[in-house]
Amino acid sequence: MSLLPAADLSLPAADPKTWVVCLCADWCGLCRDYETLFSRMATRYPAFSFAWLDIEDQAELVGDLDVETFPTLLMADAQGLRFFGPLTPQANTLSRLLDSLQSASLQAVPHGPATRQMLQALQAAPEHWRSA
Repeated sequence: MSLLPAADLSLPAADPKTWVVCLCADWCGLCRDYETLFSRMATRYPAFSFAWLDIEDQAELVGDLDVETFPTLLMADAQGLRFFGPLTPQANTLSRLLDSLQSASLQAVPHGPATRQMLQALQAAPEHWRSA
């Protein structure tokens, strides 16, 4: 897998995906319960690319991202990071956040190296994607 030089904090322009990534752990009961809701949202919001990553089992994809609590959600596109943080595992909360992402009301901040690296690795790992 080739990574962009550290000075280039963007994703490849050829990848127009908007990623919605849940970072969790298999041992977390809350995450296991949340996985069904997350998969339903992937069906409800087909314009986004959803992925479910266990930070321990898929540590090579997660890389150096700092996840402090579960579930943690990351939303990003080629322009930058739109959201990264813990999220209460409730349908309305996730839906409102996805609606904000869909309406482009979430500001993008430039990708840091860890986020960029994780998204590049995820592009090459479709087995972790959730699709409609």
